[in-house]
Amino acid sequence: MTKLTMDITGMTCGHCVAAVSKTLKAIDGVAIDDVRVGSAVVDYDETKLTPKQIAQAVSEEGYLVVSTR
Repeated sequence: MTKLTMDITGMTCGHCVAAVSKTLKAIDGVAIDDVRVGSAVVDYDETKLTPKQIAQAVSEEGYLVVSTR
């Protein structure tokens, strides 16, 4: 597993945190460490997916991942 920290715009409240958490939980190969307004930290299986794919799932929920590290 590889750690990924994402800076996310568009998150302003607890509902946003819940929506992003739900999206990340639904991705096979992702384990959530922390989701807060403006960011998320996950561990992911690099043999199953890429940071770009994780960011795309968050974007499809209506939030923009502006940076990953």
